Amino acid sequence: MFEEFDDKTPIYLQLVDIFKVSIANGTWPIGGRVDTVRDLAIRYQVNPNTVQRSLSELERENLVFSERTSGRYITKDEGVVREIRANLAARKISDYAEQMSLLGFGSEEILAMTGRYLSEGNIGG
Repeated sequence: MFEEFDDKTPIYLQLVDIFKVSIANGTWPIGGRVDTVRDLAIRYQVNPNTVQRSLSELERENLVFSERTSGRYITKDEGVVREIRANLAARKISDYAEQMSLLGFGSEEILAMTGRYLSEGNIGG
């Protein structure tokens, strides 16, 4: 899997976001083991130090914890995962609303357009 990284944000922060999405959507299940730094570095085609820095940030945010001899694991705290999921969603909604506003749409128009889009079955769920 090759990820396209942008030049505006440090790669380690982009990886943090990718990893958070993986936790939020269950790709990395609660309590599950995180792949090794080396495996992640190969998968994302980045330096292992970059992956290490990303995982350290996730540890700082209590999304990942280390077991001394067996590696890293996703938090078992469902509340922390719910919170990160809500934060990611809020960020996406804010970005979307800002972009729509730049196009000249007001709140009511954005809500109506979004409602139509969703009612037409344009996304899974």
